Amino acid sequence: MPNLVEIRNLQFTYGDRTILSGLNMDFPRGKVIAVMGGSGSGKTTILRLIGGQLVPLQGHVQVDGEEVHSLSTPALYTLRRKMGMLFQHGALFTDLTVFENVAFPLREHTQLPESMLHDLVLMKLHAVGLRNAAHLKPSEISGGMARRVALARAVALDPRLMMYDEPFAGLDPISMGVTATLIRNLNDAIGSTSIVVSHDVHETFAIADYVYFLSQGKIVAQGTPADMLESSDPYVKQFVHAQHDGPVPFHYPGKSLAEGLGLKPKMGEGA
Repeated sequence: MPNLVEIRNLQFTYGDRTILSGLNMDFPRGKVIAVMGGSGSGKTTILRLIGGQLVPLQGHVQVDGEEVHSLSTPALYTLRRKMGMLFQHGALFTDLTVFENVAFPLREHTQLPESMLHDLVLMKLHAVGLRNAAHLKPSEISGGMARRVALARAVALDPRLMMYDEPFAGLDPISMGVTATLIRNLNDAIGSTSIVVSHDVHETFAIADYVYFLSQGKIVAQGTPADMLESSDPYVKQFVHAQHDGPVPFHYPGKSLAEGLGLKPKMGEGA
């Protein structure tokens, strides 16, 4: 099967509020797929549905041939071992060293001898350029380095599926470029499928094979990064080119300024 993850006719709500509606998405094996859109468009909710933390109201999410929300708890945990997750801001264990943070999933899910575990952890840290920081605590390294440690931890078990929730948030330009390159290189090295949820256009377009754009819980555009750069869709143009006004308005919808001030427009003038 060419797709590791398939989403079909997906609808999800929080109470009466619709978050996602009528989504159909494919995530092919070995590819880096970006899910982009403004804040509140439902991007992170998609990751939670794929991971089984949330259950769709309608439709289905299938990972590696299994319908996620139909699985028993033990089966869901088994499926999650095929997944890696880079949380927004890293989410490292602050009381553990860099080494022990990366070792954590290996200790939890394998029974490797200590010597082999030691070598594997150092290999993962070497891949992100931090082998010599293994003895340090998260508080002793920079934010960009901490994000790389979290990435090493996420790929510790060589997952088939990698999910990244805003991996570039809060990073300086150099760290953003390093993180983007690592996402692409690690994806190709371990042959995984990567889903990158982000609103950072430059870094994401540099590494993605395909892009889905979400607005108000629906896919408004999709295609390669080149397609998106040339798109005439008003929302995509506004997002990609950082235009301050457009389909996503600058002013919160409601009364005009004149109405708010209790003024009447002059004859022949608009409000």
